[in-house]
Amino acid sequence: MNFGPPLPSHPIYTAKMYGPALVAVAMLLCSPLLVQGGKVLVVPVDGSHWINMKVIVEELHSRGHEVTVLRPFDTWYVKVDSPHYKSLTINSSFGFDEKQFGGYVMKTLNLRRQGASIWARLALEYDLVQQFYQMNKQVLKVMGEVFDNEQLMQSLHDAKYDLVLTDPAIGAGVLLAHRLRLPLVLNVRWTVQGEGHMAIAPSPLSYVPIPGSLLTDKMTFSQRVQNLLFYFFTWLQIQYVTEPNYKPFVHRYFGSDVHYMELFQAADIWLMRNDFTFEFPRPTMPNVVYMSGFQCKPPKPLPKELEDFVQSSGEHGVIVMTLGTLVEKLPEDITEGIAAAFAQLPQKVIWRHKGKKPSTLGNNTLILDWLPQNDLLGHPKTRLFVAHGGTNGMQEAIYHGVPLVGLPLLFDQPDNFFRMEARGVAKVLDFGTVNQEDFLAAVKEVLYDPSYTEKMKKLSSLHRDKPMKPLELAMFWIEFVMRHKGAAHLRTESYRMSTIQYHSIDVVGFLLLILSLTITLHDIVRVRCVCVCV
Repeated sequence: MNFGPPLPSHPIYTAKMYGPALVAVAMLLCSPLLVQGGKVLVVPVDGSHWINMKVIVEELHSRGHEVTVLRPFDTWYVKVDSPHYKSLTINSSFGFDEKQFGGYVMKTLNLRRQGASIWARLALEYDLVQQFYQMNKQVLKVMGEVFDNEQLMQSLHDAKYDLVLTDPAIGAGVLLAHRLRLPLVLNVRWTVQGEGHMAIAPSPLSYVPIPGSLLTDKMTFSQRVQNLLFYFFTWLQIQYVTEPNYKPFVHRYFGSDVHYMELFQAADIWLMRNDFTFEFPRPTMPNVVYMSGFQCKPPKPLPKELEDFVQSSGEHGVIVMTLGTLVEKLPEDITEGIAAAFAQLPQKVIWRHKGKKPSTLGNNTLILDWLPQNDLLGHPKTRLFVAHGGTNGMQEAIYHGVPLVGLPLLFDQPDNFFRMEARGVAKVLDFGTVNQEDFLAAVKEVLYDPSYTEKMKKLSSLHRDKPMKPLELAMFWIEFVMRHKGAAHLRTESYRMSTIQYHSIDVVGFLLLILSLTITLHDIVRVRCVCVCV
């Protein structure tokens, strides 16, 4: 480690000029929190999940750790060359097809615009479930090839990694960590069975809403029935998508007595990409660390042309609109209506849009292929964010205190925006029915009703008021696992228990049996006493 230029040799000069620096260095060297550069094996999920994993990878590199990223050859975003990590490319595909997902998004959008029947929508949902089934099947096929490649596995063993960092939305990294017998840290919002908490923490359905149910933690009787039904449908999806793939794979490579979810639940630390400004209050566990907004940061200066456009908005400010990576262009009728609505506003608009330029576009609207989202949301002139509901965008809006208008479409987007609407910081529109008038009314409501901005500023204040920045907290726990070779003392062993043991059904049954025998014995004794007396 380089601490600067060589010290002068004269002891008096050294003591006078470098005494404080030497004391600081000595304290750092003696500190138990100091970690020598560790070796981290990262197994990411592609797409928007990589965007936030990349933030952690870059921070690990800046702290002197050596990071290796395992990537398929056909990844969308994970580049083979990077100054922040070494890449280990496997000559197989994990089954993520960007065009296929993009096609599904557009098909969903068009069906909703056309008012398709419930059967058409169910058929589309079935197609998505089929895609997830095939994707999981392909991931496990690749991992089987990796496990059976003795040369590759030996090289991974010989690399002597300190831990595996992975996103458990697919199971590749979890399986590899256990195969290599390495400590495991999860960068998690979802697992192969759904929302992360559901896999590790008690989740009473009476006040913990199932994702997609669009319910809060305060439920009426009918809403609790609805929540239970959503839980049942989620269970059915797991039985179809996850169980048939993971169960035989884990039995083959880890033993018939191992359930695949035990491997997830055995992770040392769960770095959750949310917190309780976003999540409803619920039970949690000691090894769950909340790092919501870890990817958020103060804004950088905008390019000059973009800054000039923002400043030209005057006192009215700016509206930012982007619908994420999968929705680059919208049906023409929607874009025409949105553009016409924007044209009626005094605000300036910056809109990420790659489709045909709307004929109704006003002079106040700037269309870009790409925009610096975090820097625009952090600009003091930004008044409103029109978004699709991806977690990254939601957290950046909370961090910068910008209220929202939502156009959620699929996956977790409707649920994310429901949470924001429940907190009074967003207005949500239906993609299937939205028109110029509805869109304009929603934008005006959020712009001119001060309660939206006030509540979002309050939420932002709560989110930021922490003893440690989320990224620093994540780094502490990753390095904690490196220092201590795991964090088993924080991990409950309840995942090793059967359902009967977990809910003490066997104990209740045993006590009921004892009670029944006691009552029976008491009745027998009483009858005999009566007979003797007679």
